[in-house]
Amino acid sequence: MFGTLALTSSDILFLISICFFAGLIRGFTGFGLSAFVMSLALSIIPPLELIPICWWMEFFAGVFMIKNGWKDSDKKTSMTLWLGAIFGLPIGIFITTILDFQISKFIALTLILILSFILLKNFKLQFLATKLGTVSSGVFAGMATGLASIGGMIVAIYVLASQNSARRMRASLVVYILLNSITTFIFLIIFDVMDQKAFLRGILLALPSSIGVVLGSILFMQKLEKYYRPFTLGLVITFSMVGLIRLTG
Repeated sequence: MFGTLALTSSDILFLISICFFAGLIRGFTGFGLSAFVMSLALSIIPPLELIPICWWMEFFAGVFMIKNGWKDSDKKTSMTLWLGAIFGLPIGIFITTILDFQISKFIALTLILILSFILLKNFKLQFLATKLGTVSSGVFAGMATGLASIGGMIVAIYVLASQNSARRMRASLVVYILLNSITTFIFLIIFDVMDQKAFLRGILLALPSSIGVVLGSILFMQKLEKYYRPFTLGLVITFSMVGLIRLTG
């Protein structure tokens, strides 16, 4: 089986650990699964092969979380972001196939880091409150998904810039990511990225990540909601900095 997956037994155990904790983060914050996996698993699996694996984990996470997510979310915003991402995704995947991954990811992570610090200082990003700002955020999120499976981080920045409650922010992220997984799958097939090896790896690693998602969702309780925004912003900044260090180190 390991031969089919093109991974050693130690690789499998390491990836299972990564995916469990990634699911735990996803269950609590509503995003971050792919970013966490991408930041730690690149030493084992190339980025273009990681993207379809992350898709399987994100899809199962979305299925587990959509019941409450749909009820609590800002559906109109999530749909607008998703429609924008439909245009950005093929651009991101195409760039990944022709541009050096290091350069494209460096640009994406630097942008996310700058926006995160702006929000951390409580500056208001008025542009994001407009219709054009929402659509633009969706387009850039789609591109970031195609580039390095970090589109959720772009949407997280957008959602955190709003004045919504923690529950509504988290739910909107859940709905967007699940909707986006539908179009992502189609483009992964078109670009011949979702092959048999990716399918087997994705299904295997979706199990520990799903367990993490369930446990993380249990941790999202009312008394912890006040910590949601600072924790999530801190998470985005950490992912960005770790990714940049790995790229430049």
